[in-house]
Amino acid sequence: MKAYTIKIIGRLIVKKLWGALTDLLPIILVIAFFQLIVLRQPLPQVGDVIVGALLVVAGLALFIQGLEMGLFPIGEAMATALARKGSLSWLLIFSFALGFSTTVAEPALIAVVGEAADIASAGGLIQDDEQARTSYAFGLRITVAISVGLAILIGVLRILRGWPIHVLIISGYVMVMCMTFFAPAEIIGIAYDAGGVTTSTITVPLVAALGVGLASIIRGRSPLVDGFGLIAFASLLPMIFVMGYGILVFS
Repeated sequence: MKAYTIKIIGRLIVKKLWGALTDLLPIILVIAFFQLIVLRQPLPQVGDVIVGALLVVAGLALFIQGLEMGLFPIGEAMATALARKGSLSWLLIFSFALGFSTTVAEPALIAVVGEAADIASAGGLIQDDEQARTSYAFGLRITVAISVGLAILIGVLRILRGWPIHVLIISGYVMVMCMTFFAPAEIIGIAYDAGGVTTSTITVPLVAALGVGLASIIRGRSPLVDGFGLIAFASLLPMIFVMGYGILVFS
């Protein structure tokens, strides 16, 4: 029985690793083609590249397994439990807190605001010292986190009230375009990038699970039609808030 169990686990691991490898295969082929055919140069540090690629495959396989086992189920379960509890206030508080906390912990956001602070310091936009860079990066990070929290809250209200998603999205992007004319040029690029970095490895699985779980439990809502769309709000509002942050900081 023990040998059979080990065999099953082994097959599962191989299946997950193979799936991760096939997902990464297009990237590997593109890099190899341009490096060997177009540039006609051997890969630098081949050993490190191979080891790194294997680590990426293993990490991606583990990450996907973690999503399936942990993040998706807990997101759906909490959304279902709060909806059945019948408390709108707690559901909205949870939605905001989920968006805020996942964004604060988002590695991509941490990296981007740190880089933005270094460049702003080097360009003379803020003082060239550690405290100024830390304060600027922290302000950006919290601004984006608050915006995502509000975005998830609005997305949940949309599911509950049945608001048309296209009206909200179009209105939001009209606001983005209007603010682009008034925001400092130094912040516009960061604001547009903020919409992408917030929807990354930690935020997307939990937020998507929240929307699907909520739409599944509410009568008259379809998980396919109403359960998705929260990520769009999480991409939209950070652009508006970061441009607002830039107006306050640089004006």
